[in-house]
Amino acid sequence: MVIKVCGMRDARNIRDVEALVVDILGFIFWPGSKRYVVERPDYLPVNAKRAGVFVNASPNEVVQKVKDYGMHYVQLHGGEDLAYVTSLKKQLADSMDKMPRIVRAVHVASRSKVHEAMMWDGIIDGILFETPTTGYGGSGESFDWNLLSSYRGNTPFFLTGGIGPQSLQALLEFEHPQWIGVDLNSRFESSPGIKDIALLKPFVEALRAEKNA
Repeated sequence: MVIKVCGMRDARNIRDVEALVVDILGFIFWPGSKRYVVERPDYLPVNAKRAGVFVNASPNEVVQKVKDYGMHYVQLHGGEDLAYVTSLKKQLADSMDKMPRIVRAVHVASRSKVHEAMMWDGIIDGILFETPTTGYGGSGESFDWNLLSSYRGNTPFFLTGGIGPQSLQALLEFEHPQWIGVDLNSRFESSPGIKDIALLKPFVEALRAEKNA
């Protein structure tokens, strides 16, 4: 079970969350987000992997952020299409010794949207199934995970969207052969960009213990 915590930007909070032994910490580089990383934090995770979240950013901007922050993942949340991803991957390959993994967010509004996600097979490394919104960014609300039973793609996926302490039992009961992890954010915050360790710690420990048993 891969546990990703997104929306990080405060150095002390980054250290505290990393100490929970999570796998990935996410940094949002979209100015429209309340968790937008205005400047590089004084501390970046060493043991956890780093993910950069982008919305319709130019490939050049993505490449530069990956270099500046040592990103292991690039997470795309805008209208980036196949042509964009192909161009981005080429620029990353030309600019770096090691390619970051590409993750694409997909809004799950219906089974047809789940089927459409299979177009990314062989092109990206992961899918982030999330709750539909009218704009960009998380809604803090969950979607019907039962819709994912129709997913037959080969690309592994993360669950996100309104996952909070109340979601633990549902996660323990959820099963899918391509499900690899969760992306946690606003439901574990005391304020935008600051994770509440008292909420996050028992959740992470319980989820990891059960799913890795």
